[in-house]
Amino acid sequence: MTMFRIGEAAELLGVSADTVRRWVDAGRLAADRDEHGHRVIDGVELAGFVREQAGDPGAGSEESSARNRLRGIVTAVIKDTVMAQVDIQAGPFRVVSLMSREAVDELDLRVGSVAVAVIKSTTVVVERSAPAVAHRARPGA
Repeated sequence: MTMFRIGEAAELLGVSADTVRRWVDAGRLAADRDEHGHRVIDGVELAGFVREQAGDPGAGSEESSARNRLRGIVTAVIKDTVMAQVDIQAGPFRVVSLMSREAVDELDLRVGSVAVAVIKSTTVVVERSAPAVAHRARPGA
C-alpha cells in the first residue's frame, strides 16, 4: 500500500502542505502516523478524497462526450492572420491550444480571462511516476 507524507500529498493535489494539514485536522482527510511520527495518507484514501473534491466534470457546460476539462486562466494569446495560440494555466498544468483566430475572437479570449480546456483524445499516454519519496507500508503494519 502506498503512503504519502503531507508534503507529497500537497504536491500531488497542487495545494500547500498547510492546506492538507488543515484538511486532516478538520477530519476531511484521514491520516495515520508512520514509524517516525510523521503523518501519512493512504494512497487509496487520497484518491477517494480527490474524486470527491472533483465534483461533476460536466457541471456548467454543454453536453459533451469529452471528460477531460481543465479550468484555468489564459496566460498568453498569440494571433496571426489565420491561426492563434492560447496558453491556459490550469493549476500546475500548462495547456496550449492552437485554433483559428476567428474562434479566439468569438470566444473573446484574452490574457487574464477564465477558460476551460476541453480535451478529447484517442491517444493518451499514461506513465507511472512515483513521488519524490514513495512510502510503502511495511508488511503487517
